[in-house]
Amino acid sequence: MAAETEKELQQLKKRFLDLADRSWRQNLFAFTGFLSLAEQDMLWKAAKEAGAVVRLYGGAEHAERQMARFGDPEAFGYEEPFPVVCLRIEPLLEKFSDTFTHRDFLGAIMNLGIDRSTVGDIFIDGKKAYVFCSETMAPYLMENLSQVRHTHVRCSRVEGAENMPVRKLMPKEENVSSLRCDGVTAAVWNLSRSRSLELFRQKKVFVNGRLQENNSYSLKPGDVVSARGYGKFIFREEKHATRKGKLVIGIDLFV
Repeated sequence: MAAETEKELQQLKKRFLDLADRSWRQNLFAFTGFLSLAEQDMLWKAAKEAGAVVRLYGGAEHAERQMARFGDPEAFGYEEPFPVVCLRIEPLLEKFSDTFTHRDFLGAIMNLGIDRSTVGDIFIDGKKAYVFCSETMAPYLMENLSQVRHTHVRCSRVEGAENMPVRKLMPKEENVSSLRCDGVTAAVWNLSRSRSLELFRQKKVFVNGRLQENNSYSLKPGDVVSARGYGKFIFREEKHATRKGKLVIGIDLFV
């Protein structure tokens, strides 16, 4: 179950500390389920407190929901891959299938009664979807996921990096007064400055997977900004200034 309230996040922090301790004492890697951005932020706080080595992986570059692994390969003397599997969901008869949204695929998966932490990101490609899930959950989904809305589907395992989905990015330019995170966020999603500030107050803005409560944070090239309910973009560069003193910046918007 996803942790959202402060109480749930504190309970999750305790679990992270337990995993870090177990990994260190037993010289074994310890894995979490797929974590939301809020859960990842708590993970980093726990890892810093425990002095633990942690790596995140969601199956693809820039995946939002990611699995954490506690353990240091150099100290352990061996490596262990993440138990993440990519599944492809596609209509049996594409010509007669519905047009799907992310919500349609997620709803069909959740209706099977599984825990949200066993499923990562879902990438839509036309009428197909690519879903990252835990290795233990993959056989169950392949056997039981047979319908999305009114369309009968098949669910199969994707093998080989060349067959993995690639997240689509849309290059854009925006005019901003500065590189402050709140101003850039407002420009990207055409928000008022007050609405942008509200997102920060509501703890809905994350930079590079970590909660960003400082709305005046100055973005740096390569920063990945996520705003819950709006989407995600990569800040690429400051291009030039206009005659009126505005900055023209380049971003890549996730679509």
